Amino acid sequence: MKDVDEMMSQVGTSGADREGKYLTFSLAGEEYGISILKVKEIIGMMPITYVPQAPGYVKGVVNLRGKVIPVIDLRLKFGIEPIDYTERTCIIVVEIGSLSKMIAMGIVVDSVSEVMNIKNGDIEDTPSFGTKLKTEFILGMAKTGAGVKILLDINLVLADEEVSVIEEKALA
Repeated sequence: MKDVDEMMSQVGTSGADREGKYLTFSLAGEEYGISILKVKEIIGMMPITYVPQAPGYVKGVVNLRGKVIPVIDLRLKFGIEPIDYTERTCIIVVEIGSLSKMIAMGIVVDSVSEVMNIKNGDIEDTPSFGTKLKTEFILGMAKTGAGVKILLDINLVLADEEVSVIEEKALA
């Protein structure tokens, strides 16, 4: 019986891990959120240096105060039709955990919305869409007002091997 109690307490903490402050942003009219603890800064669009032979969703790298940061277009990563960048398009600099260390990475989004405090009771598990749809990078669905915000685990948006490839190409 003790094992069941331990498992139930772990289930309870996994939900509590999702509660907190999230930076919300828009992609193709949908609202997403990432933990504010992963966000280092938000910058406007700036010149991006192309990196040859990088995956299609990798826009390249930027020089951010003397540090080279890889930049991913989240629309392309998620298979959403690309659009021309506007004055609201920005880069969210996040810290991603890879196999070897923490690295800063930029993600291009259509626009940043707000920082929201989301309670555990407002977060539901990701619905099952079938076996072929990968949803492990989605922490849950936050019910906010009349809508739903998709909460992302930014560490899982990119697999470790993809982050390693980007690191190698950007720093080569």
